[in-house]
Amino acid sequence: MFEHRDIWLGLDRLAERFDTTASAMARQAGLDPTTFNKSKRHSHSGKPRWPSTESLSKVLAVMNVDIESFAQLVMHESGRTSGNTVPLIGFAQAGDEGLFDDAGYPVGTGWDEVRVPGVNGENIYALEISGDSMHPVLRDGDRVIVAPNEDVRRGDRVIVKTIGGEIMAKELKRMTETRIELTSLNPDYKDRTLDRFEVLWIARIVWASQ
Repeated sequence: MFEHRDIWLGLDRLAERFDTTASAMARQAGLDPTTFNKSKRHSHSGKPRWPSTESLSKVLAVMNVDIESFAQLVMHESGRTSGNTVPLIGFAQAGDEGLFDDAGYPVGTGWDEVRVPGVNGENIYALEISGDSMHPVLRDGDRVIVAPNEDVRRGDRVIVKTIGGEIMAKELKRMTETRIELTSLNPDYKDRTLDRFEVLWIARIVWASQ
């Protein structure tokens, strides 16, 4: 029979397997980021608390992990997560030739692989952020999942590649038939306005590690 601490440890192990934190998982699931904090695991009188079944269910859903896999984590077994394996490359490398086709889909060699939670679809891939140009929204070492086959809309965070090989992560402010207006994630960096002919492709960020 599981004890309170076993379930909490299972949540901690789940976060470790996806290289994130319990707080980040809670945010990803639409919960208060303090939901799984250690201070929430006991009442004021010191009595152990269970995580709510609703919060646990939401986290497993967003991480794309079934209950059997979570039970294996709780029982100290190897654990089988059911996230997808997608191509991974460093952000700086993404400007190299031969890694994307003209539509922005990953091709060629040079890609690693990483398992990520809660994302499905063809042609998705991961970029690992380097530097501080996207701080504080995205930090050095964070990973973003990019879906080139999804429509982009105003307010989306996007990856843009120019015909000159420049690669950037911005927020889409406006897109018309002739130009694309982008807002920088880091206020220390300028916003950008590009003519459409300058842009090789633009793709939506659908998930980011925290």
